Parts: sequence; C-alpha cells; structure tokens
Amino acid sequence: MKSMSLKAVALSAMMSVSALAGAAQAQELKIGYVNSERVIREANLAKAVGLKLEAEFGKREKDLKDLESKLRGAAEKLEKDAPTLSESERSRRQRDLVEQDRELQRKRREWQEDLSQRKQEEMSVIVDRANRVIKQIFDAEKYDLIVQDAIMSSARVDITKKVIDTLNAQK
Repeated sequence: MKSMSLKAVALSAMMSVSALAGAAQAQELKIGYVNSERVIREANLAKAVGLKLEAEFGKREKDLKDLESKLRGAAEKLEKDAPTLSESERSRRQRDLVEQDRELQRKRREWQEDLSQRKQEEMSVIVDRANRVIKQIFDAEKYDLIVQDAIMSSARVDITKKVIDTLNAQK
C-alpha cells in the first residue's frame, strides 16, 4: 500500500515539473550576455582614459626612467673607478648609490600607487556608464535577464557589441 502512494506522489511531482517546463517554454525568456572586459577594452571612452592617464603620468614615468639610467651609469662608473679609489671614497660612493636607489624605489612606488588609484577612479566611471547603458538596453528591449561575465555563452545572446556601440555613440 505504501509503495503505491509513493509512486503516485512521484508521478504527480514529475507531471508538475513537466507542466512548469512547458509553461516556461511557452513564455520564452529573453536573456542577454555582456563581456565586461571587452567593453572596457574596446569602448572609445576606455581608450580615451588610457590616453588621459598616459598624458597625466607619462612625464613622471619618463623622469623615473631617466633617474634609473643615471643611477645605472653612476654604478657602472663606480665599478670602473673602484680599483683606483680609496676605501673611504669607495664606501661613500656606494652609500650614495644605495641612498639614490632607495629614493628611486620610493618614487616608483608612489608613481605606481598614484597611477593605480587614478586608473581605478576612471574605470569606475566607465563601469557606471556601461551599467547605465546595459540598463537602458534591458528596459528598451524588454530583457528578462542580462548576465555579465558568464563562463560560456552563445553568440545569439551576446549583446556586448551593442553596449560598446551605444557607449561610443554617447558623448
């Protein structure tokens, strides 16, 4: 008797799942996918940010490279002159080089931190604008779901180019 009722419950559950699946197919879902990395890489706004950061931080980077070259030259000169220098002069020059190297490393760290912070600020602006564009597309085209950064997706649901084109059309 018990096995009969379990079979009936199982059959009823299978019929319910089947009915739900049929209803879901009848009301087709509209799903979109956006590759965020591609949006950030290909949007004109992102390219403009790259140029802006290059202009803002390029001089400091060049100064660091020049300082590094100067330091390398001084180290080579010390190595070449070392046999003819007195012990105290050689020690003094070595201390100077170590101090200059510390200063260079400090400046390089500051430059990297400043660049990273500015890049984050600019990228957050791009992400905000991209999210607004995605929301516009979602509302205008009556999507049920838009997913960002899926592991796998079909080209049929990929709306990344549409997002990039819409971003590029804005000023």
